[in-house]
Amino acid sequence: MSSVPPPETAGRLSVVVIAYNDEELVAQAIGSALDQGPVVAEVLAVDDCSSDGTAAVLDELAARHPRVRVVRRTENSGGCGTPRNDGIRAATSPYVMFLDSDDILPAGAAEGLVAAAERHRAPVAVGVCVRRELPEGRDVRWQPALYREPAVLETPEELRPLVHDTLCVNKIYDRAFLAEHDIRFPDGRFVYEDFLFTARVYAAAPRVAVIPDTVYVWHVRRAAAQLSISLDREGVSNWRARIAAHGAAVETLAEAGRAELAAACRTKFLEHDLRMYARDLRLRDAGHRAEWWELTRAHLSGFADEEIAAAVAPARWTARFLLAAKEPRDLLRLSRLTADPGRLLPPYAGGRTAAVWADDLPEARLDGMDELPLDGLPLVVDAVLRTGGGGELRFTVRDLYGRLAEAGPVRAELAFLPRGDSEPARTEEAALSAVAGADGTVEAWTARVPVGLTGLAGSGRRRGREGVQLWDIGVTVTCANGESFTTSLRAPDASQRRSVLPSSRYGVLLVQPYTTANGSLAVRIAPGARDGFRAVRARLRRLARSSQ
Repeated sequence: MSSVPPPETAGRLSVVVIAYNDEELVAQAIGSALDQGPVVAEVLAVDDCSSDGTAAVLDELAARHPRVRVVRRTENSGGCGTPRNDGIRAATSPYVMFLDSDDILPAGAAEGLVAAAERHRAPVAVGVCVRRELPEGRDVRWQPALYREPAVLETPEELRPLVHDTLCVNKIYDRAFLAEHDIRFPDGRFVYEDFLFTARVYAAAPRVAVIPDTVYVWHVRRAAAQLSISLDREGVSNWRARIAAHGAAVETLAEAGRAELAAACRTKFLEHDLRMYARDLRLRDAGHRAEWWELTRAHLSGFADEEIAAAVAPARWTARFLLAAKEPRDLLRLSRLTADPGRLLPPYAGGRTAAVWADDLPEARLDGMDELPLDGLPLVVDAVLRTGGGGELRFTVRDLYGRLAEAGPVRAELAFLPRGDSEPARTEEAALSAVAGADGTVEAWTARVPVGLTGLAGSGRRRGREGVQLWDIGVTVTCANGESFTTSLRAPDASQRRSVLPSSRYGVLLVQPYTTANGSLAVRIAPGARDGFRAVRARLRRLARSSQ
């Protein structure tokens, strides 16, 4: 145990909570900040000229809690940057932290961050942000690879991985450091303002203390009447704003002489931003696709070859395809390659050492196809769930430029995971049988696995899954040469049939195989007549809403 006493943290942090028309949630956010304990000297609630009851809620909280101070704006700023700047100016503590009115701080977050900053004399301290999908409550760690262990980052080279984390909310900042470098958010309606603020922070090359603890819970409400900026991606204007913010961030880093961080910022754009929007492009109308394509190609044309080459394989392949194709095309293939997990659908043009996107796009190189490990390749495993006889899963592992044939797939393990769980409820193994093509060359491997749908529903019930259950299915393929890869199954036919099956345990099972947004096969199970009828009614309501 360390003999170094913990640093004194009481009263060292100001938490800035920005709010606009959020009367129902802002009290929970402020309460989570107050619950951090004595480390939080004050909670500055900045009301961006709300038109609902937010102001009254803030006044009531300030009357009950001496640490709550309300900062009022007389006109709406149109964005998040200006009210945060107001909070920075009003803050009196050595450190400042930002909290949105619909999110929360978990217990101990402020203490952990301030202690790390003080111990290491770091102007910035950062921890883990968790995206919590509501109402399900499923947590997904944001950029988990960056925050696996404590660290102190002191050089621009060490800061490079942090370029992938553009959030401003899972960090605390020394106010003196912000003032010395004149670091503020862009004012007014600047969408993705945290991109530019974070770039300004990294451009100043601070020492950064990293802790592996969860310090921020980002609530994701996809069913909300008003979607957050990060979720409202249907309009091409959102993509235009994201490109503009990314360009401003790169320019900030370059002007500060941080060329390595600017290059990392461009590579991050390919691996995260581009992938996130490209996978949904096939769902947009023709006008959106054409404008998106033009904007994207213009932006990518400013990337250096080495910045594209530095991205992981699916991301750099996507960039080269978009630069080569002058008009929108191959949108399903693009969607599946940019999904998570990525899959490269046929046709497979060129050869193993000269793979290309298509014969008519030779400049869209799929480099690394002959060198990447199997778990780095966008391999495809097709599957169909048959519901008769208790359920059977038939799946086919597809070869990719001869890489799997060389490795020799021998067996597969299927993992059935209740949606939101990290551990499978059941696993099944199967030996793989080779399938030869017309020329006698092995091009696929197949297997069949009994599912036992009633037993699967029982496993879900034992894990507390009442009502309709959602199941994801993963597969790990092991090869004779010792290599393996893990992915999810792909449903080639999106129109999976719903089945009503007799069940000795539940009376009936309603079973619906379906394709998720990323193209993976999943299954919806409703055990019992009541839950089955609920599922049908919910489906009919969704169809009715979509037809309006």
